[in-house]
Amino acid sequence: MTDAGDFRVGDVLSVACPFTPTRVEQAVTWDHVSVRWPWWDIDAESDFVYWNGIVALGVNSGGRVAPEVETELFRTDPPPEQLKAGDFCRVGVPPTVVHVTAVDHHDPPLETGWLPRPRLTVTVLRRGLSYREFPDENHVDGTGYTLHPGDGTPFTFELLMRPYVALRPGDEVADAGGRAWRFEGPWDWTAFDGAPTGAGPEWPLVLLTRAGTPCSGVDAEAVATSTAIGSHQETVRQWMSLTEASPTP
Repeated sequence: MTDAGDFRVGDVLSVACPFTPTRVEQAVTWDHVSVRWPWWDIDAESDFVYWNGIVALGVNSGGRVAPEVETELFRTDPPPEQLKAGDFCRVGVPPTVVHVTAVDHHDPPLETGWLPRPRLTVTVLRRGLSYREFPDENHVDGTGYTLHPGDGTPFTFELLMRPYVALRPGDEVADAGGRAWRFEGPWDWTAFDGAPTGAGPEWPLVLLTRAGTPCSGVDAEAVATSTAIGSHQETVRQWMSLTEASPTP
């Protein structure tokens, strides 16, 4: 991905971060290992948050997995069970397939206690985990793991799939079956007739409005072309095969 701010809910990404030398700062507990973070500086001008330069990473110790452990992306080398306070190690993210559950922009930037202050939060879940608005004791994956692209951590992102790449939230379309729909995200469709969404919109789609304005020309052609072959259900199946997740809460 060339644009650090170009993330959308539903995107399937491969994310990685090069392993970088650091030090274990606190004894490894049953679910965390605390390391000196190599990429951020302490924000001495923060009025509300004090950060001591240490980040606790979730560790799966073989028992019941806590949410922050299940969603953790960062790993240590050597693994946590071989480390103790004062040891040197490396920390990073091996190439990992994730899907985006939320994107939030911050103006002014978030005051987090570290520098650079984040201007963007992207929430992701690893392959095999599904978004759940109200996780319970059997499903603790919740909304996901928060990343801050552009905060100094040298993430790399590869876009593997973007469902409905030609549509934007708020677009209104007509489908091949004659139903009008409002698009708020790949799995967030509202039919204007109020009837159950069923199998979703029938392809191909015709773009009616964008940002409340009747739409034609290049944008409309892009929507028509991108939905000329395939179906909504095929898109869902392709997304699920990449993420091993459910597309809806």
